[in-house]
Amino acid sequence: MFLSQALEQLQEFTPDDFSKLPDLLEPELVEQCLQDTGVTTVRKRRLPMDFMVWAVVGMALFRDMPMRQLVSHLDLMLPGNRPYVAPSAVVQARQRLGADVMKRMFELTNQLWFDKLPTSHWNNLSILAVDGTVWRTPDTPENSASFGRTANQLKESDYPQIRMVNQMEVSSHLVTATEFGSIAQASEVDLAAKLIERTPDHSLTLFDKGFYALGLLEQWHRAGEERHWLIPLRKGAQYTVKTSFSSTDKLVEIKLSPQAKKKWDNAPETVEARLVSKKVGKKDVAILTSMTDTMRYPEADIVDLYAHRWEIEQAYREMKQYMLKNELTLRSKRPELVEQELWGMLVAYNLLRYMMAQMAYSLKQVEPNQISFKQASHYLVGQLHMLVNISPGKIPKVMEQMMEMASAFVLPDRRERHYPRAIKRRPQRYPMRSPRKNASR
Repeated sequence: MFLSQALEQLQEFTPDDFSKLPDLLEPELVEQCLQDTGVTTVRKRRLPMDFMVWAVVGMALFRDMPMRQLVSHLDLMLPGNRPYVAPSAVVQARQRLGADVMKRMFELTNQLWFDKLPTSHWNNLSILAVDGTVWRTPDTPENSASFGRTANQLKESDYPQIRMVNQMEVSSHLVTATEFGSIAQASEVDLAAKLIERTPDHSLTLFDKGFYALGLLEQWHRAGEERHWLIPLRKGAQYTVKTSFSSTDKLVEIKLSPQAKKKWDNAPETVEARLVSKKVGKKDVAILTSMTDTMRYPEADIVDLYAHRWEIEQAYREMKQYMLKNELTLRSKRPELVEQELWGMLVAYNLLRYMMAQMAYSLKQVEPNQISFKQASHYLVGQLHMLVNISPGKIPKVMEQMMEMASAFVLPDRRERHYPRAIKRRPQRYPMRSPRKNASR
C-alpha cells in the first residue's frame, strides 16, 4: 500500500465539516504538481516521479530511515527482480524530481488544508505569526557556495546554513507561507518582505523585535485590506505623540531613516501607529501596532495578544526536536536537494498538524495547539508504519482508533513563566579540573 493510499482513509473518521482527504492527497494532485513544474517520467522506472513525491515527504515522517530503506518500507517502487533499489537510483530520482515540484505540493496542499480549518479570530482578524530560523546543511562545496556560512571575528561556522522565514497560523500551527535563502545574502527582513503578497486580508501578523523595520511594516499594512501588524517597540525608538487616548495608549508618529526610505519603494516620511504599554510582572512592555481604531481594537487585549507569537517558536521546536529527532544537519548534499528536503518537511509537518487539528475539533473546547505534538506525532507516524502492512479491510478500524485517541494527547494549561531568561552553559564532554588552592610555583 502506498503512503498516499493509506492517508486517504483518514476521512472516514473525521468531523463532517472537513473535506475528504482523498481530495487533498489524491494522485491527481501529485500529477498536477508534476505537470505544473514540467517534471514527468519519460520511461518506466522503478522510482516514478509521483512515488518520489511521497518519498520526500517520508524523509521527514520517518527520519531514522535511510532513503533506500524508506522507499522499500513504504512500498514506493514498482515490482522488479530485486526487493530494493540502489542508493544511487534514489539520489538520481530525487535529482530528476527537483525542488519546484515539492514547492508546488506545499502550495496546493497548504491552500486546501488552511481553507478547510476553522482558525482562530480576534475581532474578525485571523492571527498569524512570522519568525525565522536557520537550518544546517552537510558540509559540501556546493552547499557552501550556494548558502554560505556565518562567521565572527574568530572563525566561521563548521557547516553551511540556509535561512528560513515562515508565516504560521497560531491556533492550528499550519505553516501558511515560507521563504528561504542563503544565510550570507538574505536577512530575515528581506525574506519576510517576500511574504507580503501571500498574506491574507483581514489578518493580524505578530512579529518578533528582530523584524523592526518601518518600511517593511508599512508595506505590509497597505498591501491589502486590513493587513495589520503588531511588534514590540524598539528600545530607544524616537516618536512624536499625536493623540493620547490614555496614559498607556497613544497614537504616535515615527520618522523613517534615510536608509529605510532608500531601501523600501514608495516609503513615506513617517509611519503612524498605536503605542500600547502594560506592566507585565516587573517589566514594562511597549507594543507598536497598525490597529489604530481604539473602538474596534481594545487596549486591554493588544499586549496580551503578543504572547501568541511564541506559538511559532513552538512550531520550530516541533520540527527540529521531534520530527527531525534533534539531527540538526539535513540529509541533502546539493543545494537543490536541500530545498527539496525542506519543502517536503513542511508538507509533512502541515500534514501532521492537519491531522491533529481534526483530532482537536472532534473534541469539545479543544484548540489544535492544545494537542501534544510530540506524543501525537509519535503515535500517528507509528500508525503510518503499521498501515503499510495492514490489509485494506482493517484500515477503517485503525483510523477509528486514531481519532478515539485524541483526548489522550490534550495538554494541560500552560504555566506562566516565573523565571528570567538566561544563557545556559554548554555541557562539557569531560569533567573540568578545579584549580588547586595555594598551588606551588
